Amino acid sequence: MTSSRSLLAPAAFLVLLAVAVAAPGLLTGVDPLAADPVSALAPPGGAHWFGSDHLGRDVLSRVVHGARHSLSIGVTATALAVAAGVLLGLAAGLSPKWLDEALARSFDVLSTLPELLLALLVIAVTGPGTGNVIFAIAVAQIPNYARVIRAQTFVVRHAGYVEQAVTFGRSRAAITAGHVLPNVLGPIPVLATIGLGQAVIAASGLSFLGMGPQPPAAEWGAMLSEARNYLRVAWWEALFPGVAIMLTVVSLTVVGRRLQRRFEGRTP
Repeated sequence: MTSSRSLLAPAAFLVLLAVAVAAPGLLTGVDPLAADPVSALAPPGGAHWFGSDHLGRDVLSRVVHGARHSLSIGVTATALAVAAGVLLGLAAGLSPKWLDEALARSFDVLSTLPELLLALLVIAVTGPGTGNVIFAIAVAQIPNYARVIRAQTFVVRHAGYVEQAVTFGRSRAAITAGHVLPNVLGPIPVLATIGLGQAVIAASGLSFLGMGPQPPAAEWGAMLSEARNYLRVAWWEALFPGVAIMLTVVSLTVVGRRLQRRFEGRTP
């Protein structure tokens, strides 16, 4: 019961995020791009619950609308990483030993690099931009999924039901699609939930460095980048997008860890 209650807050916050992404107008009716120089750097309260930024834009509205940018990048990058990781992991686990070793060593080498650093290396080649940020984050996360799928594939390929399918003369493609793939995907929802939080951090970090959505777009990392010059006089401009990033990552991690415990049979 206690562990279930501990999920209420993060789950509620994730639902709130989903509303912000799907229908931000339900949470705020203020245009996130509307500037009002007269109200610039207004503290929280009154007409601006989260205050206003250096251009007089409503910080609450920008945080709410920024959820769509930040989470869209994270979700898309995670989906691409999962798809590529599953394919590469299956290929490694079902390939001849020499090819498996080559792929496995590649996964190991890429896994030694911090994800943000690897993403920066990819962007150094592809250049900045939202699409390239998504691609870079996906490339950085692929080894995490590929290594797990490869290990799961080794276990499943030697299972009795797979060996029985081989003796019945089923094709390699049919065995892979019908027996191997469905049974290696178990850990993916857990990994993807936690990985989404990491992708949001990476997306915000890259946007903070000016490589993602460009101003005046309301994106959490870009908002932090704009706010850093006003920390002494308008702390709220950086505080609220920073808190949004923190709560998003913490909520996803808590839910992901709970899914992991359930998957491993350690919780009811």
